[in-house]
Amino acid sequence: MLQPIKPPVLNNFIDGEQPNTRNGLYFRDGKRKVDYVLAYNYRTHVSVKSALVSQGLAVISNGSSVNPEGKDQVQTQQSSQHEQGLVMEVAPQDVLEDDRRSRREAFQRKLVEAGLEIESDEENKNQGTGFIRIHAPWHTLSREAEFLKIKVPTKNVYEVKEESGIITALNKVWHKITKPFEPKVQHVENDTKTKHISYDFSREKIHLYNIKDKETFFNSATRSRIVYEILKVTGSTKGQYGSTGIAALIANGTYDSAYPLHEGNYEGDEVNERKMLHEEWARYGAFYKYQPIDLIRKYFGENIGLYFAWLGVYTEFLIPASVVGIIVFLYGCATLDTNIPSLEMCEHNFTMCPLCDQFCDYWNLSTACSTAKASHLFDNPATVFFSVFMALWATMFLEHWKRRQMSLCYQWDLTGLEEEEEHPRPEYETKLFQKNRKKGKQKNRKRSKTEAKEENRDSGKNKWRETVLSTMGEESLEKLTWRDRIPGYFIGLSSVLFMFGLTFSAVFGVIVYRITMSAIMAMSSNPSTRANVRVTVTSTAVIINLVVILILDEIYGAVAKWLTEIEIPKTEKSFEERLIVKSFLLKFMNAYAPIFYVAFFKGRFMGRPGDYVYVFDNYRMEECAPGGCLIELCIQLSIIMLGKQLIQNNLFEIGIPKLKKLHRKLKDKGTKPEESNTNQTRPPQQWDLDYNLEPFTGLTPEYMEMIIQFGFVTLFVASFPLAPLFALLNNVIEIRLDAKKFVTELRRPNAVRAKSIGIWYNILSGMGKFSVIINAFVISFTSDFIPRLVYQYLYSETGTMDGFIDHTLSHFNVSHFKPGSAPVFSEFHKQIVICRYRDYREPPWSSNPYEFSKQYWSVLAARLAFVILFQNLVMLLSEGLDWMIPDIPKDISEQIKKEKTLMVDVFLKEEHEKLQLIQNFLKKDQPAQPKPNLKTLAPRSRASSLCQFSPEKKPSHGTQHTDV
Repeated sequence: MLQPIKPPVLNNFIDGEQPNTRNGLYFRDGKRKVDYVLAYNYRTHVSVKSALVSQGLAVISNGSSVNPEGKDQVQTQQSSQHEQGLVMEVAPQDVLEDDRRSRREAFQRKLVEAGLEIESDEENKNQGTGFIRIHAPWHTLSREAEFLKIKVPTKNVYEVKEESGIITALNKVWHKITKPFEPKVQHVENDTKTKHISYDFSREKIHLYNIKDKETFFNSATRSRIVYEILKVTGSTKGQYGSTGIAALIANGTYDSAYPLHEGNYEGDEVNERKMLHEEWARYGAFYKYQPIDLIRKYFGENIGLYFAWLGVYTEFLIPASVVGIIVFLYGCATLDTNIPSLEMCEHNFTMCPLCDQFCDYWNLSTACSTAKASHLFDNPATVFFSVFMALWATMFLEHWKRRQMSLCYQWDLTGLEEEEEHPRPEYETKLFQKNRKKGKQKNRKRSKTEAKEENRDSGKNKWRETVLSTMGEESLEKLTWRDRIPGYFIGLSSVLFMFGLTFSAVFGVIVYRITMSAIMAMSSNPSTRANVRVTVTSTAVIINLVVILILDEIYGAVAKWLTEIEIPKTEKSFEERLIVKSFLLKFMNAYAPIFYVAFFKGRFMGRPGDYVYVFDNYRMEECAPGGCLIELCIQLSIIMLGKQLIQNNLFEIGIPKLKKLHRKLKDKGTKPEESNTNQTRPPQQWDLDYNLEPFTGLTPEYMEMIIQFGFVTLFVASFPLAPLFALLNNVIEIRLDAKKFVTELRRPNAVRAKSIGIWYNILSGMGKFSVIINAFVISFTSDFIPRLVYQYLYSETGTMDGFIDHTLSHFNVSHFKPGSAPVFSEFHKQIVICRYRDYREPPWSSNPYEFSKQYWSVLAARLAFVILFQNLVMLLSEGLDWMIPDIPKDISEQIKKEKTLMVDVFLKEEHEKLQLIQNFLKKDQPAQPKPNLKTLAPRSRASSLCQFSPEKKPSHGTQHTDV
């Protein structure tokens, strides 16, 4: 099919000479700042370029024309080309491209109607990427700032009261000591002793605000946020999608991306906020410096500012936890030579029962001397104190963060921030539109079948009624009901349960690997292989666990996003919260399932000699090491924690962006010649450089990494006191890694207002409480702390730990082995009659052989009692700390009240001045009019006080007060 080329619709033109865009941060006039950029992919119908390309023209909407003569010339060239009747054959992809182009044009016209100014370059390639630059003028910024209730500083300043006392003096001394660690950046407010009173922006009260320059009154992050709010609610043509806004246009391919610009280059000589952040924050060489939180918030917005503030507080709190953890570890090292149980294991040659059937021989307990000593480093009385300390530490951390968060909200003028009304997501609107259309068609079918039986005398009337009823039916549906979401909920629940089963299957697979490998290595003829069975199997199994966890983590992240999408949440906040909950549940189970197995299940269901529990009828269930399961729990926890931090949190974050950047470079090198620019290539502008960066996908992955790490630090800290130290070292690198990623490798995110970290705080609080229960069970059932206490105070004749190892080992008569399970070949020269195994059971010569002994029930009762006591004691202390520490610092609370009082005084003074102005005006008007009755005269309302006064106008009799 042949169609003539339609001349493009252009608004205003400027000269195509070298523009003064200041490295792409401004329009071609060099005055209007680029607040937002829309990028789109295009392809032309023919390879012949119009005369517009040779002129190098740019299109500007809602702007002034610099070269009107050039405009007439171009329009003449367009009309002549149109008259020549250039034709082309339209392919299916051309129809789609024309549809997208029409959508873009309609959308951009509505942006102009909304008060924005846009600029674009002419498309001069067969196919390529085009950019639409958007500028928000003052009248648009002020209108939207008033609608969004953005708080801005007024001219009124008050003095911030400084508290006096020992704490204040110590803080001043601390600030002097830590001054070298402060970043060298210009603070948002240089004078910390005074503060401007902030109030919601209002055009009626513009005289109250401290406006020195309208172009810089709103910073770049606020300007881009205002433009994005307009982009979210502006529609083009609904068509078959039924949704509006830039998100819907990106989803259907009309635009490729939308993003605000970075503030110039971070490597050049020009000083800008991006360069300051790179020099003082986003470098590994600045690891010892505090974070410039105020500048981060100013550049990236409150949401990202709160994330880095929380990460900084968390990292600072890891310092005392690391110090105490090191002390606990050093205590274990110092008491290693005086620990009686480990010395008894090294000195007494108890003959132990075989570790497997037939091929495993008897062995001496003294061969596990090194394991016993290593276990004491982490399983000693100090670990109980450390568990209590870490439970209180988690409470202190959360309470301190609440106070810090409130201080930041006060400094950033977020104390009165209300929940903004969110617009529905494009997917939700599309689903709702499809439902309405489907319901309308069903109604039309039923109505047409009924009306076909009636007479055709009033068919026109029926058609009109049908249209009205159909419209009413569609408008009556305002939201999707739970019936529409049942399929998504059902799929989500079944998928989550399936993922849990997959995780348990992976853990069970590793268990089978350990059992089979232990049996195979025990059959080896090499003595060194048989001697290192436990070490080899444990280490390789943990590495396999780590690899499985890393793989399933990536799968679970994608699955959680897909499950959230099919539930069709209405708003972005609802979508984010549901995604966080699903991701956390799946990744929590994935990361901690192997650790839970070692801590609470390994060695519990193995049976006893002569009556073992078998897997697949041939392989015995594995048992704990001679020193206990706590040392294996320590190995499991340390390798998984360090592996996740090193590989997933660091190598992946560094390597994947570099690989993507390399892929883009290779892709650009392979560009076909016909796709290249026909004109001289202009230097890359800022929007070009930012387009080549990775898009920002949210803070969920960043928070998730730290939440999982927080679980490693708190949940099983009784088994690995050095966990806070390794978390601290990781976070020092993580902060700079994330900072570098945000400053140099990601497009600038949209500034989002937030006064808290949201649902993440609830997850942290829940994990803190859950850690108390987990550590209570780890100390009671996994470590030997309770059996030692029971032996020392109930069964020891001397009141010491002498004889503890012999007390924990039961006796077994080797003649009671099942046929085929006794060792075939034994290297022991003496005839073995009795072997020992770790359990509390009656001896074979007892009346109830191999039944649980009284010591077992005593230890079990003591373990349960300790769990209850430990849990309630720590919970009580935590709640006490929560009650004692106020959520809002006292000075902040007083300053908030003072600021509100001063703001009321300002408004009352303003209203009083207006009333005086009215009364003075009326006194001047007394000779010309009869004397007014002042008793009945009421002050003017706020709206009328802003009008121009004239002698003919009468005063208003309505009264209106300003609410603050």
